Amino acid sequence: MIERDYMDHALAWPAPTGPMLQSRYIEQSAGDKPLLFPIVEGLHRFQTRQDRMTQGSKPHDGGLIDDLAMMQSLTQQNVGRRRTLRLLFAAGGGAIITACGGGSGGTSSSSSGTSSSTSSTSSSSTSSSTSSTSSSSTGGTSSGSCIADPEETNGPYPADGSNSRSGTVVNVLDDTGVVRSDIRSSFGSSTTTASGLYTKLTITVVNVNGSCAPLEGYAVYIWHCDVNGKYSLYDYPAENFLRGVGVTDANGQVTFETIFPGCYDGRYPHIHFEVYPSLARATSYSNRLLCSQFAMPSATCTTVYATSAYSSSKSNFSGESISSDNVFGDNSTAQQEAMTISMTGDTTNGYTGTVTVGIAI
Repeated sequence: MIERDYMDHALAWPAPTGPMLQSRYIEQSAGDKPLLFPIVEGLHRFQTRQDRMTQGSKPHDGGLIDDLAMMQSLTQQNVGRRRTLRLLFAAGGGAIITACGGGSGGTSSSSSGTSSSTSSTSSSSTSSSTSSTSSSSTGGTSSGSCIADPEETNGPYPADGSNSRSGTVVNVLDDTGVVRSDIRSSFGSSTTTASGLYTKLTITVVNVNGSCAPLEGYAVYIWHCDVNGKYSLYDYPAENFLRGVGVTDANGQVTFETIFPGCYDGRYPHIHFEVYPSLARATSYSNRLLCSQFAMPSATCTTVYATSAYSSSKSNFSGESISSDNVFGDNSTAQQEAMTISMTGDTTNGYTGTVTVGIAI
């Protein structure tokens, strides 16, 4: 048995991951392969035969020398080195390594490396789980019977304070009169009413992290184009129709009266919306919890756009589909279905629509 000094990173067993520290090791020849064991200064006192005679013997209490003898014997019997170590642990020889598991010096570096590896594995597992959960919340995985709506662009005509027109910031959210259920007419200096088929839309806001529980007191801002695919405050600077804010009730619901939106070239028919934590916070886009869009049902679009009031929308819609749309198209089928308004009605009496918005709170 030879005592030598080694650099930790030069050892084949164990493979330390900590900083390079000078340590002392015991070398015990076993066939043509040396077995190296760290000496822990001040933490493990290798027993001598004199110690055992003085302290008495217990089952497998012979200290390092007996352990090394056992390992040499196992090696000579062609038992692999890794299996030898497992057998040694099973026999109680793990105390050698256990003694290395805390303290200073070269063994501390080795122990730190093992701890770091364990921590890294745990962290990786946690991160993966979190990512999967973050991915489930924002990517549309179901939670109960609801689904989280994906974040979508607010487009070029939001009027939520995020952009400007002719050098002036456009923000209808801080205007008196924007909180209303009937958004067909302008408010303020104009009372112009947008033409189009009457549509009543009820939105239910739920918490996907709370068993789809309804969210009361949340503010919802919606806006969309008119029958010609134009937007108030931008295409019509003097008008603010087809925009409004409502607050969810105890059932998480808010209802708007509006018109069926038209279809303009390059986009599938849609309604924009933003959700805010409260009416008091619904004054600027920076306070929103979610910005997304609703898709109009394809069959209803075909029927509505066949009427004379939506003549320009008919040709624009002929080349559009939800799967090819540059907003809805990259979402999953489940997301697209959840984002599509369920509608009943006809072109004579108008339409009634319902849709659920899932938010991870």
